[in-house]
Amino acid sequence: MGRGAPVVTVTAVRPSAPVTPPQDDAGGLALRVLRATPVPLALVVLVALAGVVLGRVYAGDLLTRLMLGAAVGSVLVSVAARRLPSWLVAPVSVAAMTGWTVFALHLAARRAALPGGFAEVAADAARNGIPRLLTAMIPVEPTPDTVLVPLVAAWLTGLTGAEVALRAGRTLLGFLPAALLYAGALYVVGPNADPAVWPSLAFAAAVALGLVAPGGRGTTGPDPTAALPPEVRTAVRARLVAGTAAGAAVVVGLAALLGPALAAQVDERPVDPRRYVEPPRVESLDENPLIRISGWALNPDQKLLDVSTQAPAGPQTRIRLAVLSDYDGVTWRVGATYRNAGRILPAAEPGPGAVDTVRQEIIVADLTGRLLPAVPTPREVTGARVAYDPTTGTLIRPEGLSPGLRYTVTSLRERPDVDLLATADVPAGDEVARVLRVADGTPEPMRRLAAQLAEDNGAPYARATAIERFLAEHYRVVADAPSGHAYPNLHFFLFGPRNGGGQRGTSEQFAASFAVLGRLTGLPTRVVVGFSARGDGPVRAADALAWPEVFFSGVGWVPFDPLPRPDTEPRPVEEDFRPPKEEPPPSEAPEPTVEPTATPPAVAAPGSGDADRGVSRSALVAVAVLVLSLLVGAALATLVGMRRAQARARLGRGDPGDRVAGAWRQVTDALRLAGRPVGDDLAATEVASRARQALAEARAALAGGSADTPAGAVLVGAPAPGVDEVARLLNQVAFAPGTLTGAEADRAAAQAATYVAALRAARPWWRRLLWSVHPGPLRWHR
Repeated sequence: MGRGAPVVTVTAVRPSAPVTPPQDDAGGLALRVLRATPVPLALVVLVALAGVVLGRVYAGDLLTRLMLGAAVGSVLVSVAARRLPSWLVAPVSVAAMTGWTVFALHLAARRAALPGGFAEVAADAARNGIPRLLTAMIPVEPTPDTVLVPLVAAWLTGLTGAEVALRAGRTLLGFLPAALLYAGALYVVGPNADPAVWPSLAFAAAVALGLVAPGGRGTTGPDPTAALPPEVRTAVRARLVAGTAAGAAVVVGLAALLGPALAAQVDERPVDPRRYVEPPRVESLDENPLIRISGWALNPDQKLLDVSTQAPAGPQTRIRLAVLSDYDGVTWRVGATYRNAGRILPAAEPGPGAVDTVRQEIIVADLTGRLLPAVPTPREVTGARVAYDPTTGTLIRPEGLSPGLRYTVTSLRERPDVDLLATADVPAGDEVARVLRVADGTPEPMRRLAAQLAEDNGAPYARATAIERFLAEHYRVVADAPSGHAYPNLHFFLFGPRNGGGQRGTSEQFAASFAVLGRLTGLPTRVVVGFSARGDGPVRAADALAWPEVFFSGVGWVPFDPLPRPDTEPRPVEEDFRPPKEEPPPSEAPEPTVEPTATPPAVAAPGSGDADRGVSRSALVAVAVLVLSLLVGAALATLVGMRRAQARARLGRGDPGDRVAGAWRQVTDALRLAGRPVGDDLAATEVASRARQALAEARAALAGGSADTPAGAVLVGAPAPGVDEVARLLNQVAFAPGTLTGAEADRAAAQAATYVAALRAARPWWRRLLWSVHPGPLRWHR
């Protein structure tokens, strides 16, 4: 090429890489939504399944729907706030939770028709949510106090799980709060529902789908091993495969080991957490309302209730206040177990008789306590929060009654079939043992009266009517009779002289006497306290009464009325109660026969019985003294042996330093036994000086002198046996450890023993006796 020729530069243009079109079209958006849906959806399902399990012990499906709403709301808030800082998500979610909770409480309160304002109801639910949830009667009515805790727990579970699974990318760890909530729901339900087989299978399936679905963080990115060299990439992938296989093996092994044990628990009865929570209880005044009958009888015009009744025509309606089933010979008691209940109370199988629906609106006036009056048997209560005992069918208001309280009770009034009573039997066994129990100490005349009444009445109903008729024909109702239904009170009521106040009483004594006499004849009885309502209007104290009830198989509890009819004169008890046969006096004994009789047994001489009793009493006293002496001697011998073993261990075990320290403890214990303890703040030489002083004073006191006398001064100045040497060796242990020899340790032990013996010998004789059995050294250095 010639000089000056132009130079042409050819530049090779590399074709540019194809540009990836943006993924903002509808298909890409749908794909991302599809990939991001499985984990949040699984969380919603897991939390909602906890609501399904817990809702099995609730009335209706309101709780399940509310917990489903909490699950959806908590997870959606976390999904929508993924772009926000993590510290801001919790306040936003809690604010949303507050709104949903307010809505749920308002809905539950409106459906339960609870009295009071919303703020009052919400505050009460916040205070008592957990105990009322665990003491509520099954099925639990979804009221504010029974739905608050599950709702808050469901929302917080969804929030925690969503943050961990979606923001942190730890899907399995994010499912853990939902698993804990599900386990808690199973525990709260306990044995009160059938096994949750299908919800548990659905829970496991939701967890599995959430784990295998491509919704986790980083699952759509490129392969992280693509940029590695081939040999490194192969090793990394092999390690990942090995780790996955090892994890799968661990899971399979755990399933094989724990599976049979878990499967064996399926047939086991789960624990009921309600047994750990004390249910509402009545006050002492309500535990035995039978004692209030006399007080009400003395104030007959006191207004207790206002009642408005809607019922079909029938017999006079009795309002029941309490049922008393337990009697210990002194007091009749309620003995009921009350559980918090909603408006709808558990239904029981009615008897074979007629059943009427009675609806009453009751306004409390001067009635106090917690027992809530109602016609038996209540099925629905509105206007008051109640607790219910299904065994007795009685109600209480845990907050107590207050003037002006208005509530409505719908009851099923049962009327037993009287045609079945004549041939009805009474049950026996453990199920009625409580209402058949007769307390010890029953007066013998009451037993004879019960036997006489049952003698000619074999059928249970005949025995019950015989007792009812006997009480109604022989006793008088008076308002000023003193209260009391213990055995002595009932004995005086039944057999006391008329001119002395006997054979008179209120319905308290009539009902209690019937119940005790009935149990003595084999009838299961109880006492009921209530009111006799005369249509609509006020119920006054004069309407209060007690009546007995008897339980018949196939019929149920049947009330009896042992009160006398108005304007009837009672007959004397002696006309129908046969006294026991008395033995004739010796002067009226029949003449002896002439036939020979067996040789009469030897009769002890007068006073011999007393002598025998005196001898036996003396023998018992002697044996007791001997046994006590042996026990005291054994205890003293044990103390002496333990003290000697302690001294041998201190002076003969361990290295020379330990033995010197043990010798020093023997010295300080001896000073303490002599009443001259030394503090830990003194040096060993100071303790030795005090030890010499203590020994000198003890010797002087024993000789009748004093340390201030010339003889005493000589004793004080004399060296105490071994104390100075033991103090010197102790300082050597402290400041030059490891330099002592065995011979020095033996010398310290010998000198300490000499000092202890000298100090003990200087004590009075009775103190020397106590020296060896004093237990103090055994515990002073522990």
